[in-house]
Amino acid sequence: MPRPFRCRRIEQLPVFRSFSPDDITATESVQMTVDEFEALRLLDDEGLTQEACASRMNIARTTVTAIYDSARKKVADALVNGKRLLITGGHCEFEPVEIDQEIIEKGTNTMRIAVTYENGEIFQHFGHTEQFKLYDVDEGKIVNEQIVDTNGSGHGALAGFLQAVKADALICGGIGMGAQTALSDVGIRLYAGVQGSADAAAKALADGTLKYDPDAKCDHHDHHHGEGHDCGHHHGEGHECGHHHGDESCRHHHGEDHECGHHHGKGLDCSHEEGDEGCRRHHGE
Repeated sequence: MPRPFRCRRIEQLPVFRSFSPDDITATESVQMTVDEFEALRLLDDEGLTQEACASRMNIARTTVTAIYDSARKKVADALVNGKRLLITGGHCEFEPVEIDQEIIEKGTNTMRIAVTYENGEIFQHFGHTEQFKLYDVDEGKIVNEQIVDTNGSGHGALAGFLQAVKADALICGGIGMGAQTALSDVGIRLYAGVQGSADAAAKALADGTLKYDPDAKCDHHDHHHGEGHDCGHHHGEGHECGHHHGDESCRHHHGEDHECGHHHGKGLDCSHEEGDEGCRRHHGE
C-alpha cells in the first residue's frame, strides 16, 4: 500500500508566477509547482540547510532533496531551452492560520461556501475583506450559517484563512490573478464577479443557478478608483454555474464515506495516497 502523501507547508506565495525570455516568443512552457518554488526560496534565497528547510515545510529531508532537484532541473530547462516558466499547483498547505472564534463543525459530506461579506452584501474587494459569511450546504440546502472575522489581509493570508475554516468554494466580487491562483493552489473553487445579497448568492450556488463571471478581476492594485467604482466587473448575463450540489464536477468533496482531505491543520498529513485523483484535484496537480 502506498504511503500517504504529506502536503508541503508554504510560508510565502510566489509574487511573480510567469517568466519568459525577452528575445524570442516561447512556444513551450515548464510548470514548477509552488512547493518546488518554496524549496528554492528557502534553500537558495534564504540559504537554509536541507534539514532546516524540511522543518519549515513540514516534510522529510529526503523529500526536500527530491523537490529541490526537480525545481533546479525545471529552471535549467527553461533557461537553456528558452521555455516559459510557470509557477502553479503542487501539494501544498499554507502556514497554519490562527482563528480567534469557534467555527461550526463541518459535516463529512457538507459543502462549505464562503462569501466576502459586508452588511449583508457581497464585499467587492477580496484582498481587503474583513469578514466572510460561511454557508454549509447539505443535499442542496443551506443548513448552517456563520459570520467570521478574518485575521489578515492580502490573498495569501486570506487563502490560508479559507483553508483553515474548511471552505470548498468562494463567492466574491473582484479578485486579482494572484488571489485566484492562491485559491486554486489550495483547491477552493471560485465564483467571482457576483454582486448583491450574500444570502441570495449562496442559495443560488446551492441550487446550481448562480450567475458569475469567471473572468472577473480586481484592478485596484493598478488603478486608483473614483468614488462609486465597482470592482466586481458585473456583466449582464454573467455565467451560470449549472451544477447542483450533488454534481461531482462542482463539489469539492467526495462521495459518502470519504472525507475531503484538502484542509490540513498544523503537522497533519494530506490523507490522500500518492497519485490519488482526489488529491490531484484538490492540490492543483
